[in-house]
Amino acid sequence: MGGQSRPAANNKVTRDDLNALVDRAADLIRTAVDYKFILTLLFMKRLNDQWKVEKEQYKQRLIKEAKLTEKEAEAEAEKTDVYHSFKIPRDFLWDEATKDVADLPQRLATAIGETAKLNKELQGVINRIDFLEFARNQENRELLRQLVELFNKYDLAGEGVSPDILGDAYEHIIMKFAPLKAKEGEIYTPREVIKLLVEILDPQPTQSVYDPCCGSGGMLIGSHTHVEKKFGIAQTRKLFLFGQERNPEIYAVCQMNLILHDIKSAEIANADSLDYPKFRDGDSLRKFDIVIGNPPWNQDGYGEERLKKADFRERFSLGYPKRSNADWAWIQHMLASGGDKGRVGIVIDTGALFRGGVEKIIRGKIIEKDWVECVLLTPEKLFYNTIASGAIIVFNKEKPTSRKDKIVFINATNEYVRHPSVKRLNSLSTDNISKVAQACKNFSELKGFSTIAKLTEVKANDYNLSISLYVMPNEKQEFIDIGKEFKELKNLESQKKAITERLDTYISEITKVLD
Repeated sequence: MGGQSRPAANNKVTRDDLNALVDRAADLIRTAVDYKFILTLLFMKRLNDQWKVEKEQYKQRLIKEAKLTEKEAEAEAEKTDVYHSFKIPRDFLWDEATKDVADLPQRLATAIGETAKLNKELQGVINRIDFLEFARNQENRELLRQLVELFNKYDLAGEGVSPDILGDAYEHIIMKFAPLKAKEGEIYTPREVIKLLVEILDPQPTQSVYDPCCGSGGMLIGSHTHVEKKFGIAQTRKLFLFGQERNPEIYAVCQMNLILHDIKSAEIANADSLDYPKFRDGDSLRKFDIVIGNPPWNQDGYGEERLKKADFRERFSLGYPKRSNADWAWIQHMLASGGDKGRVGIVIDTGALFRGGVEKIIRGKIIEKDWVECVLLTPEKLFYNTIASGAIIVFNKEKPTSRKDKIVFINATNEYVRHPSVKRLNSLSTDNISKVAQACKNFSELKGFSTIAKLTEVKANDYNLSISLYVMPNEKQEFIDIGKEFKELKNLESQKKAITERLDTYISEITKVLD
C-alpha cells in the first residue's frame, strides 16, 4: 500500500493458517469495533481473490478455444456480467480499493457500496458496516490499515482454500466472539449441538430444510454438510435450504457465511418469523420436510394480543403463550411449518418441559396428539449464554406404528468432553453425538440413559416432560483400592501422632518458661 508493491500472497493456505489469521484480526480489533467488521473484510478479500481466479481461468480458455491474443483475452475475461460469480469492476476490487493507505476508508467504502449495488444478493449484506464512520479518528484508520495488511498475507482463493476451510475460518470468528455476544443477547448454537440435531433429523437429498430463526446459518450449513458427507457433493444441489432471521446484521452474516461455504441453494429472508413468516405457498404458510432451530429461549413480548395480529394466526390454534415467554409460540410455528408430514427438531430451555399455566395446556394438547417423539436433556455448560442444560424436542406427526403413543426420553447429561478452547464450557465428542443420536433415531432403551415411556405415563405426570421423571443417569462408580487407602490412612495416623508429640513438647517448654 501507499504506492509500494505488496508482497505476494501465499498460495498454499491451510485451515490452521486461516484460523490463525482471523485470531490475529480478532486480537487487533478487541473491543474497538464489532466482529462483523472482520467478517466483511474477509468476505471482500475472498470475492477479490476468487474474481482473479475466474478471470485467469476464462482468459486461458479464451486464448485456447477462441484463439484470442493474451491482451484480447485479458480484456474479455474482465467482463463482469459474463465470466464471474459476482459483478465487480476492476476499480472496485479489493486490490484496487486497498492499494493506497491515504484514502483507504473512502475507497473501501465506495468499493463495498458499488459492489452491493451491482449484486442483488449482496445488497443489505456487505454494505451494513460504515467504514467511513469507523475511520473518523487516526487510531481507527491505523487499525484498518493493519487489518488490510493482515488479510493481504494470503490468497483466499489459492491452493487448498476450499469453501469448507474458508467457511470454517468464518465461523471460527463467530465462535471466538460468541461468549461476548451472548451477553448482548446474540444467539450462537455450538456446532456440536447442531451436528447432534442434524444427525437426528437426518436430512436427505430432495428434501427442504427450514430454520425460522437461522442466525448465522449454522443449522442450514450443518444440514448441507450432512448431505454432502453422506451422499456426495452432487446430491447437495437437490437439497433446498430456507431460513429467516429478524436481526438485519445477523441476516447479513448468514448470507455471507452461506456464500463462503459455496451454498447457493439457500433462500434467506429478513423478518420476524412469529410476526411475519415470509415463506408462503400462495395464501398458505409454506410447508417443509424438516424444520430445525434454536430460537431465543424464554423470549419476551409475544403474548396473545400481538400474536393475534400476526400473519397466519392459525399457527397458534393450540393456545397463546404468556407475553413473558414465547417458547411454545416458536414450537407451534415450527409444527405448522412442518405441515402434516414434516419432522421438527428444536433446541429449547428445559423450563418448556414442565412449566404450568397456559404452557402446560399447549404442551398437553401436543402430547395428546402424539406428536412428541423424543425428548432429551443435554449436558450443562454447552451453551455460551447459560451454564444450564438445554433440551431438544423432536416432533413427528407421522410416527411409525411401533412408536405410536410412546416417547423416548434421553438423559445425556453425562455425554460430554471438556471444551477444547473455552475452559468453563463442555462440548460433545463424535462418540457422544453418535450415542445420543442413535438412541433417538432407533427409539432404543439403555439403563440410566434412555427410556421409552407410554403416553399414559406422561399424562399421569400431568404432561410434564422433565427427563428426571423418566430416566436418571447412572452414578459413576469410583473404584477404590482398599489396600492403598488403608496404607494412606495408616500414614496419616503416623503423621498425626508425630504432630501431637511435637505439640506436647512445645507446650511443655512454654509452660516451663512461664513458671
